Amino acid sequence: MTVELSQQFSTNNTSQSNDVIKNSAGLLAADFSSTNVLLHELQLGEQLNESVEQTRRADFSLMLAMLAEDVREQSQFLLPKTQEVTPADLSNVALRKQFNLPERAALALTTPNDVSQFNQAQSLVDNDLANIHLTNAMMPKPLAFRDDKKHIETQVLENTSLFTQIKHKQAAKACQIKCSQLAQNQSTAAIETDKPLSQPLNFNAKAWLDGIQQSLVKAPLLN
Repeated sequence: MTVELSQQFSTNNTSQSNDVIKNSAGLLAADFSSTNVLLHELQLGEQLNESVEQTRRADFSLMLAMLAEDVREQSQFLLPKTQEVTPADLSNVALRKQFNLPERAALALTTPNDVSQFNQAQSLVDNDLANIHLTNAMMPKPLAFRDDKKHIETQVLENTSLFTQIKHKQAAKACQIKCSQLAQNQSTAAIETDKPLSQPLNFNAKAWLDGIQQSLVKAPLLN
């Protein structure tokens, strides 16, 4: 902020020689002309305060007039800004690459051939557990044989009713068709996975109503 004058200039100050004022102002302008554009008060250093103390009104007015008119160039709007720190990549892939770790263990087998990875019977017979641990650390094996929350063990399914087994096969077949359509990028039509097993009964409402009407007409004749 600019420094305000703290005291009134006396009549003696106003009677200062015009030659001295012009010389002082000329020297000040010559000093500024050798630098860049004067934008804010910090470029003046202590010269504003000195001009107030030494009652140099011409210098004070000249320096204020030479400042930039745009308020955004003032010193209070030029505070240092902290540089934005890019957050570190802490994803699983980035950390494994940084520490040279193998890929994480898969949740389930991807192909039936992956079962061969668990052929460790000979290592157990030879009591070579260190080899098993080292191999699993270098190439982690799947944690389970399948990753399907809808899978039901065969032994459990066989203990259910015949109706439940048929409904389970029906839902599995519908899911298989839908997955096949998605794999071929086909439009997936609405597949009903829980439709009734029984066939709808044939019912002729008109014939039923006609039968009721005839019975009502013939009822008085029978009596």
